[in-house]
Amino acid sequence: MDEIYKKYFDSVPSYLTIQDKDFHLLDANQKFKNDFGEIEGRYCYQVYKNRSEKCENCPVEKTFRDGQPHTSEEKIKTHNGNDVWVIVNTSPIYDDNGNIISVMEMSTDITDAKNLQDQLRTSQQKYHLLFEEVPCYISIQDKNLKIVEANRMHREAFGTSFGSMCYKVYKHRNTKCEPCIIQQTFEDGKIHSHEEVVTSQDNKRINVMVYAAPIKNGNGEVEHVIEMSTDITEIRQLQDKLSSVGLLIGSISHGIKGLLNGLDGGIYLVNTGLKKDDRKRIDQGWEIASRNIRRIRSMVMDILYYAKDREPQWEDITIKELTDEVCENFGDRAKRNNIDYICEIDPDAIKMEADRNALRSLLINLLDNSLDACRIDTKKKTHTVTLKVDQDADQIVFNVSDNGIGMDRETREKAFSLFFSSKGAGGTGLGLFIANKIAEAHGGSIKIESEEGKGSEFMVKMLKKRPD
Repeated sequence: MDEIYKKYFDSVPSYLTIQDKDFHLLDANQKFKNDFGEIEGRYCYQVYKNRSEKCENCPVEKTFRDGQPHTSEEKIKTHNGNDVWVIVNTSPIYDDNGNIISVMEMSTDITDAKNLQDQLRTSQQKYHLLFEEVPCYISIQDKNLKIVEANRMHREAFGTSFGSMCYKVYKHRNTKCEPCIIQQTFEDGKIHSHEEVVTSQDNKRINVMVYAAPIKNGNGEVEHVIEMSTDITEIRQLQDKLSSVGLLIGSISHGIKGLLNGLDGGIYLVNTGLKKDDRKRIDQGWEIASRNIRRIRSMVMDILYYAKDREPQWEDITIKELTDEVCENFGDRAKRNNIDYICEIDPDAIKMEADRNALRSLLINLLDNSLDACRIDTKKKTHTVTLKVDQDADQIVFNVSDNGIGMDRETREKAFSLFFSSKGAGGTGLGLFIANKIAEAHGGSIKIESEEGKGSEFMVKMLKKRPD
C-alpha cells in the first residue's frame, strides 16, 4: 500500500514536500527532485530561495502554529537558475495522538499565468499612459452625461470634475447641449463628431472638434462613451481671419455703395459750382465729398483690423469731443427706437492717447449692442442705455450699460468670439469681437457684468498713455 501512495505522491504534477517544525525537507516528490535536486539535510528556504534563514511569511510555520491550511504566492528558483512562480498550499499531518508531526506543502507552478498577468499589467500601464498623455482632452461619460474618468490634459483645463455633468464643466450650462453627440452615441452606438466652443476653468475660450465613440460591455451594450476633443483654436483663428474679411466686405458693401454715390453727388456740386462760379455750391459739394471720404476711410480701417494686426494711429484726443460726436449719432437712433439714452461724462477735460477712429468704433459697437439688447427685449415697458466716462490717475473707464435681455454665463464667456451672437438672425456676431480687438490693441480690456433678463454692463479700461 505504501508503494501505491508513494507512486501517487511522485505522480502529482506539482512540487510536493514534507517538512518538520525546523523546515527540514523530510520527503519530496519526483518533480521537486528533478527541478531542485536532492533534499537530504536541506531546509526548504535553502532549496527554494537560496536563503540562510526561514522566510518572513512562512505558510508552513503558520500551519504548525494553528493546524490550519494556509496559502501564499511565492517566487522560487530551480537548481538550473530558472525563476518559477508558485501558489503554495500547506496542510498538517497528525500522529495517532492528534499532534502535528509534519506539514505537507504543495507548490503549483503558475509561471505562465503570472507572465500573462505581468503582460496584462504592462499593457494596462502602457494604455493608461497613452490615455493620460495623449495631446487632447479625453473624458469618459456615463448615460447620465456624468464624467467618470478624464486624462491629465482634461483635468488641467477643466479641473478634476468626476461626477459632474459634462455640460456644466464645459459650458457652465444647466441643461444639456443641443445637439448632444454623447447622447446620440448612447442611442445608436455609432461615432459622432461636432465642433464646439468650450470654456476652461481659467475662463479661456477653446474651439474644439469633438468625437464621441461607444465603449461596449460583453453583451454589446453601450456602457460608457469616450469623448475626445482636439483643440483647433489656432486653426479657427486663421480661418476666421480669412472668412471675416469676406463677411465684412459683404456686410458693408451697401454702405460703401451709398458713400460712393454721396461722393459722386459732392463732386457734381463742386464741378457745377466751379462752372457757375457759385461759391456756396462749391463749399456744399466739398463738405459732402469730404464727409464721405472720411467715412470710407473709417470703413477701410475697420477691414484692416480684421485682415491684419494694425498698429493704432496714436494721437492726443479729448474724450468729450469724441463722445459728443458718438452721442449725436447714437442719440437719434435710440430715440427712433423709443429707448432712453443717457450720456454722463466727467466734467473735467479728459484727454488720452488713442486711435480716434478705432475708439469711436469701439464705443459705437458697444452702444449698438446695448441698443439691440433693449430693442429685442419685450418684457419691459421702458429701456435705457447709458454711457459713462470716468478717470483715475492712470486710466480712462468707459462704461456702457443697458436694461435689455442680459446674458447667461455661457453667453458672457462667448461674447467676444468672432461670429457669435445671442440675437439669432438679428446679429452678425461682429460688434463685440471688434470692440474687444480694439481694446486689446490699446493695451486695455473689457469686462462684462450681466444677468439674464436684467441687462448688461460693459466696462472698458484703458491707459491714458499708449502702452510701452
